[in-house]
Amino acid sequence: MRLLRLLALAALAAQPGVAGGAETVGNSSVGMIEFSVGKFRYFKLNRPFPEEAILRDISSNVTFLIFQIHSQYQNTTVSFSKTVLPSTSGTGTDKGLVFILRPEQSMCFWYLETLDAEPVQNVAIPISYSERDPIPGGCNLEFDLDIDPNIYLEYDFFETTIKFAPANLGYARGTDSPPCDIRTGQDSRWRLQYDVYQYFLPENDLTEEGLLKHLQRMAEVPQVIANAIKVVTLTANDKTTVSFSSLPGQGVIYNVIVWDPFLNTSAAYVPAHTYACSFDTMEGNCSSVGRISTKVFFTLFALLGLFICFFGHRFWKTELFFIGFIFMGFFFYILITRLTPVKYDVRLILTAITGSVGGIFLVAAWWRFGILTLCMLCVGLVLGFLISSLTFFTPLGNLTIFSNDGVFWVTFSCIAVFIPAVFMGCLRILNILTCGFIGSYSVVLAVDSYMYTSLSYITLNVLKRALNTHFRSAFTNVPFQTNDFIILAVWGMLAVSGITLQIRRERGRRHFPPHPYKLWKRERERRVTNILDPSYHIPPLRERLYGRLTQIRELFRKEQPAGERTPLLL
Repeated sequence: MRLLRLLALAALAAQPGVAGGAETVGNSSVGMIEFSVGKFRYFKLNRPFPEEAILRDISSNVTFLIFQIHSQYQNTTVSFSKTVLPSTSGTGTDKGLVFILRPEQSMCFWYLETLDAEPVQNVAIPISYSERDPIPGGCNLEFDLDIDPNIYLEYDFFETTIKFAPANLGYARGTDSPPCDIRTGQDSRWRLQYDVYQYFLPENDLTEEGLLKHLQRMAEVPQVIANAIKVVTLTANDKTTVSFSSLPGQGVIYNVIVWDPFLNTSAAYVPAHTYACSFDTMEGNCSSVGRISTKVFFTLFALLGLFICFFGHRFWKTELFFIGFIFMGFFFYILITRLTPVKYDVRLILTAITGSVGGIFLVAAWWRFGILTLCMLCVGLVLGFLISSLTFFTPLGNLTIFSNDGVFWVTFSCIAVFIPAVFMGCLRILNILTCGFIGSYSVVLAVDSYMYTSLSYITLNVLKRALNTHFRSAFTNVPFQTNDFIILAVWGMLAVSGITLQIRRERGRRHFPPHPYKLWKRERERRVTNILDPSYHIPPLRERLYGRLTQIRELFRKEQPAGERTPLLL
């Protein structure tokens, strides 16, 4: 039996590898998979057939190994023993174990299995470290494993949170591990630092092949540093918890590199990935992130926005309706979301109704009172809101000072108010700029309801912050890839075209239309006093309505027969 196992291992080791140091292998007929240090290996796991894995010929200068296994959304289990126990195994889509090697040990075994009904495609790799390298998760006190190198990830609509156990200093084979919390000086684990990295998958790429390929760039320290974005550096005194803005439908991989500044050595935790959505549920499925109600709402909103982009200043009342809709709809959505548990579709319908009421109210206020300054203040604040949101969409928004809600909202409001204050001397330019930028941005929001684009998070991040108090501590990084450059170009083209067209068309015309109520009142007085005016002879509205009603009633009255029915009198 031992001879058969050795022959099987020799056959597996002889299989050719794929480019990039990854080896591909199918299900092993004898239930054993052989790995090589630093080499990725593809394989499938089936529920009835657990696999035994082996790593041979481990170098003597290696003191510990981290074995990690990844799948897209189906859970797999990696365990030290055939009997799966919480303290000796890990189950999930991104899991790993730390092997502390004994003196003279040159071989490791572990066990892999899945409880999923369907076969699970995996990629795995064992990574070796020396005694000078810190041990990820070596001072774990929170999770089940004694030494836990895993990153634990949770997400909701607002934020994605990662947690990990503190690391410990490395040590030689056969010696005791350094104590975790007895000393806090430079000779203890408190000197370690943690660099948190974020890596974005290509936008709208939900393929399993793409994920497993990109995970290979986030497993080892040099690849992580070369390919990912360092978001924050934590010290041993900080909480080992970091929050990010959730990006539903966008694949993101996170990893943490623990660095020993005294020895200038480092080690990587087991990377974790998320799409902030589910592959196996109907609601919030990754393949159909946008709801039908969202698509209908933002498509109609974009059609109105396009009209405003090119003709908003000429059709002043329509623009006022558009601005009032945005104003009232935005604040109403925040209010109803924070105070009630109403479902999303109902909230969106109520927001559309309330926004329409707000638009009608602003038009009615202009028609009756004609206060241009008040109307332009609303217009300027909407443009200021977009400019302020765009400011915090940059890396400026991730500064630590803005994690304080008071500082954030005061700064945000000052930028929003600054825009109309600057343009109060040239209201027509302010109005045309608002039409161009706000109207064209509505197209960006409509595109996001059909396919992912990072540009929608210019305003969505502000909405999240207003809805969720915990979002203030989240990093709001987003990818900026080919799709975003294309949509940014379209947004800029629409905005410039709309602004240029309206400036050229309005040259030589009145800046704004006259007060509608005064015009109506003057016209009414003229009709009353001018007998020669044909409109003077038009009956009042009440009589016209009564006459029209009489005509309608005549349509339903039975026609009388013609001829006489009584004899003529002589």
